[in-house]
Amino acid sequence: MKDLFLDCARNAALESEEKLVEVLDQSVFQQRSLVDDVLDTQLVDEERFLENLSRKLSIGWKEELERDDVKPRQLRELCSAQVALRHRLLPVYFDDPDASEDDEFAGEGGEERAANGEGTGRLEIATYDPFNLTARQAASQHIKVPIQWRMASRTRIVEGLQSLYGVGADTFEQLLAGRDLNEDLLDMREDVNVIDDDDEEASVVKFVNQILREALDQRATDIHVEPQKNQLRIRYRVDGKLVEVPVPENIKALQSMVVARLKIMSNLDIAERRLPQDGRINLQIEGKSIDVRVATIPTVEGEQVSLRLLGQEQFNLKKLNLGTGINEQFRNLLELSNGIILLTGPTGCGKSTTLYTFLTELNKSETRIVTVEDPVENKLEGILQVAVKPEINLTFANGLRSFLRADPDIIMVGEIRDLETAEIAIRAALTGHLVFSTLHTNDAIGGISRLVDMGLEPFLVSASVRAFIAQRLVR
Repeated sequence: MKDLFLDCARNAALESEEKLVEVLDQSVFQQRSLVDDVLDTQLVDEERFLENLSRKLSIGWKEELERDDVKPRQLRELCSAQVALRHRLLPVYFDDPDASEDDEFAGEGGEERAANGEGTGRLEIATYDPFNLTARQAASQHIKVPIQWRMASRTRIVEGLQSLYGVGADTFEQLLAGRDLNEDLLDMREDVNVIDDDDEEASVVKFVNQILREALDQRATDIHVEPQKNQLRIRYRVDGKLVEVPVPENIKALQSMVVARLKIMSNLDIAERRLPQDGRINLQIEGKSIDVRVATIPTVEGEQVSLRLLGQEQFNLKKLNLGTGINEQFRNLLELSNGIILLTGPTGCGKSTTLYTFLTELNKSETRIVTVEDPVENKLEGILQVAVKPEINLTFANGLRSFLRADPDIIMVGEIRDLETAEIAIRAALTGHLVFSTLHTNDAIGGISRLVDMGLEPFLVSASVRAFIAQRLVR
C-alpha cells in the first residue's frame, strides 16, 4: 500500500518523500484514512495524485461532475443525504435504459421505480477514497440499484455534495423521517452557544449549527435567513458578495424552528414576532470564541434573521496586507499625540477592522484608551469600551463628553454622525487627545466637505484633522 501511494505521489508534484512516508506510517498505526491524511498534508497535487491512484486501481476518473441531462432530484432519491454526506459519496449520473424520452423520472412513476430498485440502470457514484470499505458497505446497503464507482478530487466532491443536497441536508432528512419537530423546543436551551461536531442526534439545534459552521468555513461575514413564500432562503456574504446557499427541499417546514433557535441563542423573545429585535451570540467552536450580531425583521412571510459574524482575531498591521509604504505612513500617524484620524468608505469596507488594528498597536500599559461604539463589535483586552444606548440617552456625543473627564489619552468614536459629536471630537483633538473615528463618504477628500456640511468651521477642520483615510476591500 505504501509503495502504491508513493508511486502515485511522485508523479503529483511531491514536495518531500520522507515526510510522506512518515505520514503514511502514522496513518497506518492510528488506523486513519490514508487518502485523507495524504491530502491534508498538502505535500502532493490533489488532482494529479488521485487521478494517478484511479489509474493504478483501474477505476474510472471523473474529470467533470456535471452533465446537462442529470436530474438532481433523481440522484437525491437514489442516494440519501445521510449516506452521501456522512461518507462523502457523490452520485453523479443515473443511466436508466428503462426510462423513455418522455419519462422525467422525477415525475409520476419514476421516483417510485428508483426507490424500489426496479430500474435496470446503474448509478455512478464518485469517491475520492476507494479504500473506505465502510462507505462502500453503506452505499450497497442503502442504494437499491447497481453502483458504478468512479473517482474524483475531494474538493470537487465536497462542492458537489453541498450543491446537490444543501447545507445540513443529512440532519434535515432525519428530522423529517420520524421526529416530532415540536419536541425540539424542549431541549433548545441546552448548550446554547456550543457548536459540537460530535453530536450524532438529529435536531434543529444541530441543523442550525451546521449552517453556522458552513458559513465560518466559507469565511462569510454575514448570514441571512430569509423566509420566502414556498421556501426558506439562506444566503452568505462572502468577499462582499451575497451567495445563495443550496438548502434541502421542503426546508420551509423548519422555518419557525430555525428562527426560534437563533432567537434563543441570542437571548431574544421568541414570542415577539411583530417587532424587530437585536441580540448577540457568543459562539464556542473548537475552543475559539466567535461573536455574532443578530437582527430580526418581521416580514409578511415570517421573521427574517441577519447575523454578522465577528471573528475574535488578533489585529495587527501585517494582517491588513497594505504594503510597506502605507504601513510606514500609518505608523507615523500612530505616533502623533493629538488630532483626529478619520477613516472613510461605504458600509462593509473594513473601517472597523482598521480602527481596531490601530487601537491594538497603541494598546500599552502606559496608555489609557476609551471607545464609544454602536455596537461594540470586538472586545479588546485592556481597552475601556462603551456601547451607545440611545434609549437611555447614552449617545456618541454624551459618551464622548463623559470620556473627556475620565483622563483618556486616546479616544475612538465609532462614527461621527452629527454636528454635536463632531464638535466634541474636535475639542478633544485640540486639547491634546488622539481621536479615531469614521465617516460614511465615498472617498477621502469627501470627508472634508462632509464635516463642513455638518456645520464645522473650515479652520477647525484644518487645525484638528491629521488624516483622512479611504479604503476598500479587495475581493
